[in-house]
Amino acid sequence: MPANLKVRGVSAQYHNVETGILAVLANVSFSIAPGQFVCLVGPSGCGKSTLVRIIAGLQPPARGTVLIDDEPVKGPARQVAIMFQDANLMPWRSVIDNVALPLEIDGQPRHERYAAARALLPRLGLTGFEKAYPGELSGGMAQRVALGRVLIQQPALLLLDEPFGALDAMTREQVSADLLRAWEQGGQTILMITHDINEAVWLADRVMVMSQRPGRIISDVLVDLPRPRTLEMIYSPRFGAIAAQVRGLIERPH
Repeated sequence: MPANLKVRGVSAQYHNVETGILAVLANVSFSIAPGQFVCLVGPSGCGKSTLVRIIAGLQPPARGTVLIDDEPVKGPARQVAIMFQDANLMPWRSVIDNVALPLEIDGQPRHERYAAARALLPRLGLTGFEKAYPGELSGGMAQRVALGRVLIQQPALLLLDEPFGALDAMTREQVSADLLRAWEQGGQTILMITHDINEAVWLADRVMVMSQRPGRIISDVLVDLPRPRTLEMIYSPRFGAIAAQVRGLIERPH
């Protein structure tokens, strides 16, 4: 089942020997309903990645609470998966073994984890690459494998921290389309950080905009484009209007 996410009054800060306390997040609050796809955008350094790490239970907030299905987050949870920009694949493992790794760690038998991985690979455009190794893959293919590695866990909440940022524009579109198809079939709740406004509008149900550091949510923009999404929508007047609204919010002084 997709998760319900609630972030309530979350603040974060870092201690610097030279400058003292650096406020990173300031009283961040929002909710994401089960099965929603939400993108988070904002200026560089505004605390987006810190917020995702707090939601994932990888670091505690200075103040505030994160609730997943109304349970406070106190550390990493099995129903939450996170994907970063670096694919971080194990070079000595084949594609199918990289994708199946989480199930191997969980102790699932080889035939079960291989069956789950084989069922997932076609959704990510990886059919025929089961026995390939990371060194033989393009950047886009490697990110598909990394995406498969988190999806095979069937997370209730998927956190994506700029996962396609290192890819060229065309490959990024293709892998984003793979992500959309996987989400449409899996139904996870997704929170994704991206610096690409068009990508955010094309993928998401909502685009949340953060301010300069210390980051706070300054707007929550509804993306009322129909689903399933197609790349042709990028050229529609409504798409352009939403993207312009998001860009204006990011660039406006706060």
